[in-house]
This record gives sequence, structure tokens and C-alpha cells, in this order.
Amino acid sequence: MSKSGREIELKLELDPAAQDVIKRTGTIEGFAAGRAVSKTLRSIYFDTSDQALRKAGISLRVRKSGRSWLQTVKIGTGVKGGLSSPVEAEHPVTGRALDFSVIDDPAVTDKLAETIGTARLTECFETVMKRTTRQLTRHSDGARIELAFDTGTILAGNGSQPLSELEMELKSGPSLALFEAAKAALKDAPFRFSPFSKAERGYRFAEGRELQEDAPCFAGSLTLATGISVEIAFRDVLRSCLAQISENRLAVLAGDHPQGPHQLRVGLRRLRSAFRLFKPVLNPATMAPLDRVARAIAAEAGALRDLDVLIDEIVTPLAEKAPESISFQALLEHLSASRGDEAREALRGHLRSAEVSGFLLDLAAYTECRGWLDPQNLDQSALLAQPIETYAGRAMAKQWKKVLKYGKRLEDLSIPERHEMRKALKKMRYGVEFFGCLYPRDRVKPFLKRMKKLQDVFGYLNDVAMAEKLPQTYGTSGERQAIQAIGFVIGWHEAQSQAMWQHARGYWEDTRKTPKFWK
Repeated sequence: MSKSGREIELKLELDPAAQDVIKRTGTIEGFAAGRAVSKTLRSIYFDTSDQALRKAGISLRVRKSGRSWLQTVKIGTGVKGGLSSPVEAEHPVTGRALDFSVIDDPAVTDKLAETIGTARLTECFETVMKRTTRQLTRHSDGARIELAFDTGTILAGNGSQPLSELEMELKSGPSLALFEAAKAALKDAPFRFSPFSKAERGYRFAEGRELQEDAPCFAGSLTLATGISVEIAFRDVLRSCLAQISENRLAVLAGDHPQGPHQLRVGLRRLRSAFRLFKPVLNPATMAPLDRVARAIAAEAGALRDLDVLIDEIVTPLAEKAPESISFQALLEHLSASRGDEAREALRGHLRSAEVSGFLLDLAAYTECRGWLDPQNLDQSALLAQPIETYAGRAMAKQWKKVLKYGKRLEDLSIPERHEMRKALKKMRYGVEFFGCLYPRDRVKPFLKRMKKLQDVFGYLNDVAMAEKLPQTYGTSGERQAIQAIGFVIGWHEAQSQAMWQHARGYWEDTRKTPKFWK
């Protein structure tokens, strides 16, 4: 018996303890669950010495279950937002050795022959997993999903790495059913969308590259292929935002690195900026709930990030500049306690919630299942199908117009208006990051360089505004030493900000005169 076809899987990584809780629950709301079946799987992965299969997005393995061996070829093994849909060809074999003669799909054998050529295949690494599966059937439409809990190790050389993963494979029904089943099963269990297949994780472990739970995740460079549609470009932007948000959620939960909350907020801001930039082609009814939760999480992450900046960049550096008669100890102790006891725990509490888990799965479903479609908008199909280059130019021009509105009155801006210009510049910056890859680098770089200088001024002014609120946060009954330190901090930074503001006009004129790369 053989199997060949395209599978759709949602791959999630979660703590083994959380996995055990879900396994023991037994019931998943909205679904009928079959009997749990457990078995041990041993998989051996093969490749050439120069990893030709890996480079081609192909995984090749033999897997032992009980006394039986099964050979599997997966073509197109990339994972996006935890979702993969490779072409899979499975055939029984007699042992752990490969046997291409059993493959009955010429397209698969031709692809293997083309990729491998005359190179020799060898064993690269293996995985040993205990797999517990349950078959889910949705009451409403009969959608069928296989729920598989994998707990085990990756083995390479003399080393091993634990792996705990939840795989959900769609057997029949809409792709959306995968995310809805995951949402019902996971509830408030923190998880990671698997960025890699088991094969890729094996390669990385063999190379000594391991994922760090508390490592902050920075936005990767975005590359949009020339000529793609607006819809595909929007999907790729969303995937980038989702990866940054979900990874930094775990970074905040696992450690105290200040970049964790910062990059979480950046990811959420990038997402909300994407919603604004693509708003003319989206369904506002499906976008609004996601935007609302993103805004709430960003506000909490921002509160912690603002404390980090206040302590590490505004207050602490001045301890060495202040006269010996002014002590910063009491002020720093108070701020550090606020950061640890209040802001960080408030953020972590929300990030552990079912609301945030649901938001991530809803965003993934929105991204992969075309959640932006609007049946009431008869023009939407044409708008989504237009080339991204055409749309990007108009979107950038529109955002620049918002910046220009404030820039023309730069010297007369009120404090709230300066804040609005700072936000407009940020959205412009994210637009450059999204669409800049569509234009020649030598045209994008000068504009981005000058705009960054202007952003630095507005960013510093915002930080100083936080320092000015220190008397409110510390209270009137604070220690005399702390009150003196606050006075020094505010006075020093006020003088610095006035000096920096003198440069703002020059930076603005440089930015305004720089050729706009999107024109």
C-alpha cells in the first residue's frame, strides 16, 4: 500500500507539561474525538554530503513503527506560520535502507533523480518519538483532523535534543478547521508556531544551531517577488509580523531580556501598520478584531518597554554625570521594582491568557485562509490582483502626505502634534521596510538614512516626556534623595532635548528634499 498526495499540517511546539494536560483533557469543544493511540516512531533522515535535498526543500526518511518500515519523500517542506503543505509520497520498505523502486509517482522519482544526480546518500540524523494520535471530527461540517502529540529526541552524532510538538493534519474539510481545532484544544497553553519541519530541526541540531526560548526575535528582511499580486504581498507581510509576534511572546515569558518586550511591540506595530497600508483592499469587519487585540497587547508591552528605556537609557547613564551630593540609588531601586513587579508580570499574565493564544491562531488563520476577503466588496478581487509595485507607490505616497502635513508646520507643532508626527514617521518607516525591496537599493537607502535621523529626534523627545512624568510615578512622599535625582534627570534631558530640537528643521529639510524612491 502506498500514499501520494499533498498534506496540510499545522505544527506547534509547546511545553511537555502543557501537552500532557491537553492529552488528558479528552474532549475538544465542537469536535468528536476518537480513541487515543500511542506508538513509538524511529525516523532516519538521508541526504547527500552537500545537502542537496535540504536545499531543494525535500526531506527523505525511513520510519520504523512496530516491525514495519515506511519510506517517505516530502517535496516542499517549508513551514510558514506553523503551516506546511508538502507533496508527500509514502511506501512500505523492508528495512532501514532506501528503495526508490517502490515509488510509483514519476514526478517524485524524476525530482529525486534531478536533485541527487550521481551523489551518494547517507544517514544524517534520526528522531525517536512517542506519538499519541486522536482522530477529530467536527460536529458542524464533518471536517476531519488528525491530532498527533510527539514527544521525544533528535539524535545526531553523540548528542541529543528534546522535542515536544503538536501536529494537526487536515484529512478533509476547510483549512480554517485546523486553526479552529487548535484554538479549542490549546486554550491558554503558550505555544510556538514551528518555524521548521522535523527534518530542518534535525539539520540545525546536527550543525549545533539550537533555538533559544528567551532569545528576542527581530524582524527579518522581507523580500517580495517582482510582479506578485497585492494579496500575496499582504500575506507575506503578515507572515513576517506573525513570526515576530509569536516568537517574542515566548521570549517575554521565558526571560527578562529588554529586547523581548521591545521586539514584541515592534511586531505588533508592524502588523497594525500593515493593516493601515493595505486597508483599501481589506474587509474592515475581519480586520478590526485583530487590530483591537494587537493594540491592547502593544500597550502593555509598551508600558514595560518604556520602563526599560527610562531606567537603562534616561536615568542610569546620568548617575555618573550628577554631582556627588545627588544619589540615584533610591530612584533606581523604585523604578526596578516597578519594572519587575508590576509591568512585567502584567504583560506576562496577559501573554499566558487564552485571549492571546486565540489571537495568534486567529491571525494565522486570517493569514493562511484569506481572512481579508469581503463578499460585499465587488471590486475587491481586482484590487487584490493588481501588481504590488502599482499599489506600493500609491500607499507610500499617501503615508508621506500624512508626514508632510506635520512637517510643513514643524516649528509650530504642539507637544501632542509632535507625538502624532512621530507615529506618522514610524508608519512610514514600516512601509519602507515592507515595500523597499521592490525598488533599487541605491534609491531607497538615502531616503531611509535621512528619515532615521529625524525619527531619532522625535524618539528622544518622547523618552524625555516619560522622564517628565517621574514625579507622578514616584509620588510626593518619596525620599529626598530620589526627588533630587528626578530633578537632575528632568533638567539635564530638557536641556539636551532643546539642543536636539534645533537640528530637527535641518533633518526635516534633508528628508523632504531627498528624492522619493516610490515615484
